[in-house]
Amino acid sequence: MPFEFKATRLPSLILVVPSVFPDDRGFFLESYKYSEFAAGGIEDQFVQDNHSFSMQGVLRGLHYQKPPCAQGKLVRVPSGKICDVSVDIRHGSPFFGQWEAFELSDKNRHMLWIPPGFAHGFYVVSARADVTYKITAEYSRENERGIIWNDSDIGIQWPDKSPILSDADQKHPRLADCDADFPSGEESF
Repeated sequence: MPFEFKATRLPSLILVVPSVFPDDRGFFLESYKYSEFAAGGIEDQFVQDNHSFSMQGVLRGLHYQKPPCAQGKLVRVPSGKICDVSVDIRHGSPFFGQWEAFELSDKNRHMLWIPPGFAHGFYVVSARADVTYKITAEYSRENERGIIWNDSDIGIQWPDKSPILSDADQKHPRLADCDADFPSGEESF
């Protein structure tokens, strides 16, 4: 199997480790293969690919789209290194408001599956970083939402207490005030 699918502390998040085949020319890896991902527990279909480029110190997030346009994301970093953070915002989840961080980089080549019901953000640790992600629902401006990156109720330990933020990311509400109406049924955990 060209991928290893690792469970994380927060159920539903999956760390994906691809097999890398290096030789004297460089390396080869498969970054996605539906049959392998489905066997690893990720059966969602992707409908859009996104690519962002950011400089060191930039924090993007915490972002999500609410139902009916909620997005699952498969995040990878082809160039650079980020601290990637996901927060469970599924009402009724025993992990509601909890977060987990992962280092994603061009060195470890790990990917992260973030299902719908999680807010997502990342901080660029390296001088620059390219971040790509496949998503399960197209972008919807009407359903786009966010949570303030430094919400003390969540308590994320970001690498920097003074990151570079967009105007929009500076104005998001706290988790307690956010518009997140994700299912509360245990079937999604």
